Amino acid sequence: MLHETIKQRFTDAVAFVASNISLYAVNPSKDFIRSSKLSIDKLLSFLVSRGSSSSKLELLDFFDFHSDSPSASALVQQQAKLKPDALEALFHQFHSLISSEETSSRYCFLAVDGSTFTYFSKPAFSPPEYFVSEGHSSKGFYSMHLNALYDLQKHTYSDAVIQPVHHKDEFHAFCQMVERHLPAPGSKTVFIGDRGYCSYNNMAHVVEKGQYFLFRTKDIHSKGIVKNFAFPDKDSFDLAVNVTLVRSHKRKIPIKEGFYRRYVDVNATFDYLVYGSLDSYDLSFRIVRFPISEDSYGCILTNLPDDVFPSERIKQIYASRWAIEGSFRKLKYTIGLSNFHAYKPESIQQEIWAKLIAYNITETLINHTVVKRGKTQHEYKVNFSRAAHICRVFLRPNPKKDPLDVMALLQKELIPIRNDRKYPRLQTAHFRKPRYFVYRAA
Repeated sequence: MLHETIKQRFTDAVAFVASNISLYAVNPSKDFIRSSKLSIDKLLSFLVSRGSSSSKLELLDFFDFHSDSPSASALVQQQAKLKPDALEALFHQFHSLISSEETSSRYCFLAVDGSTFTYFSKPAFSPPEYFVSEGHSSKGFYSMHLNALYDLQKHTYSDAVIQPVHHKDEFHAFCQMVERHLPAPGSKTVFIGDRGYCSYNNMAHVVEKGQYFLFRTKDIHSKGIVKNFAFPDKDSFDLAVNVTLVRSHKRKIPIKEGFYRRYVDVNATFDYLVYGSLDSYDLSFRIVRFPISEDSYGCILTNLPDDVFPSERIKQIYASRWAIEGSFRKLKYTIGLSNFHAYKPESIQQEIWAKLIAYNITETLINHTVVKRGKTQHEYKVNFSRAAHICRVFLRPNPKKDPLDVMALLQKELIPIRNDRKYPRLQTAHFRKPRYFVYRAA
């Protein structure tokens, strides 16, 4: 059965991290040496399958309400021995095992975006770079920023970088993820980002990896990256341009015929040119402009070939980027990243990586669920909320019980697909404070 294979891959990933625990233990010489009710493999499995209830109730569920189940204090002590790198390694190992079994298409489309997660802590536990004050008062909360790559075809996260809120740098995080991305053999990756990711440095990192980018930028009438080009005298167009990037004002730097000179100032990051040097860097891309409403236009920069990706397809690909926004909502409010169980940033990072793994397992099972189409008005899909709960229980060790038929359960938890529904986008983000521990489920 497919679900058994996926669980086995998860078990293999846990075993891989457990076998290399000396790399991920805070004190390798003594941590996880003695036998414990919460051994390293059980601890990792528990963190991934944990829900949003209190730690004690989650432990009771995980250990099948055994009277000898570990205490919440024991859990905290075990987590303190573990570096967040362990959960990050588990995330990458499981993703690698799952991806290796799937046939890759010619192009892989990865959306990049970020989301902020808030939690309560104390100054003794969390450094100032995590603290967010409320106005001029000393009260506040703590926050981390998640940067993620989201596979638009598989609906799973392929990579992530977690940063303290005051060290948030989406450009640097994007370049990190691009550098360590390994495309499937015979496949090309298209990195898709909104206006916050459009920069010459990000483009160059993608080009140096031999891949493709597709970034939205400010419109041609704004002071953005596409200013001062010779645009055609029409509102919609698909224009190929060549630029030579320089970091010196000296005019003796040669510029090829048909190339625009673009100066990268001292405040901008560009990793392939030293500021003040006489070197240059050539970059070619398309500027695709199209209407998005009666009085506004979208502007896309991409190096995708125009014979395979005409302007209309470029517009559709960028529109598909919205799926990562929906994934963040499910990650927070369905998988459970709006209800943290810890105070320390290291434990919070463990929870974020664990929930990313739980999300990927849920979506992987959903992707392989066969939904039969009957004589109904709508097409149907698997209910993600129900699927997340089923997968959470499925990952827990239940040696005395019959194994769950996960695929049969998922086939019964269906909801209609209503693509015709549209809701106005909020002009300002709706911020929610973290929930106090005393208001969690019992």
